[in-house]
Amino acid sequence: MRALVAGAAGFLGSHLCDRLRRDGMEVVGFDNFHTGTRENISQLEGDSGFSFFEHDITRPVGAVVPGPLDVIFNMACPASPLTYQRDPLFTLETNYVGVRNLLELAREKGATILQSSTSEVYGDPTVHPQAESYWGNVNCFGVRSCYDEGKRIAETLMLEYARHFGVRTKVVRIFNTYGPRMDPDDGRIVSTFIVQALRGEPITVFGDGSQTRSLCYVDDLLDGLVTMALSEPRFAGPVNLGNPTELTVLEAASLIKEMTGSQSPIIFKALPPDDPRKRKPDISLAESRLGWRPQVPFEEGATRTIEYFKGEIRRSLPGLV
Repeated sequence: MRALVAGAAGFLGSHLCDRLRRDGMEVVGFDNFHTGTRENISQLEGDSGFSFFEHDITRPVGAVVPGPLDVIFNMACPASPLTYQRDPLFTLETNYVGVRNLLELAREKGATILQSSTSEVYGDPTVHPQAESYWGNVNCFGVRSCYDEGKRIAETLMLEYARHFGVRTKVVRIFNTYGPRMDPDDGRIVSTFIVQALRGEPITVFGDGSQTRSLCYVDDLLDGLVTMALSEPRFAGPVNLGNPTELTVLEAASLIKEMTGSQSPIIFKALPPDDPRKRKPDISLAESRLGWRPQVPFEEGATRTIEYFKGEIRRSLPGLV
């Protein structure tokens, strides 16, 4: 099989490229390096089964990819509040123009296309846990709306291309995911807490820390993505992919402090606007239709992630850890 991964140099996209190559797929990667890095795909240099193009999906993509494609994975979009709020118009354009360009490519190639949507489509949910049938509680005028509404319109585009053109579409709603290759400066809680703890800096918790997150290790998420992409063609989703084990933000900070042996104090700052109070996926659909359920406990995944960041910090600041 031959796959295209848009956003190939990002956290999730680069791990997905590695996984597809291990599975024996030929992989074509796209990235504009808006948030991705060349280092994330350096391990694939010299791999004859991997080709890479520096390309922005908001520009036409058809002429860039010669030959057949079986499946397209769209992982291209800034995904943390700090990065997607930095250029909200670009975030919106990526989710409308970019997704439409990839859908046109899927239509031309006769390929299946998987859209990485997000738990953010549920906003600050009033239903808990969140099932795919829940319409959400999104502030469409808020500072996060460029991402939330962008992902919602991307889902609509997928639906309409399936209805009107028969494109085989798949939509997954990804909940908080963590692991090696996360950007230490993108504001996500796991990477931020680990780096602060390892550097001996105060561990910053926003609000009182009682808000909850359900944290999925990257390898578990990859299993879900690949299984969904190769699932029965008529099963389009959307389907939640996330770990239903719920932690408060303060619990996550305390666990990471303990696991790193850090003496860093935990400090509290004002909660950002529209920050969700609760986030937990109902994964019964993924379990019944895909046979998928996360396997990696948080302590195990966090240990692997801590070791990764120890290596990164040693390279940049020898002697610190």
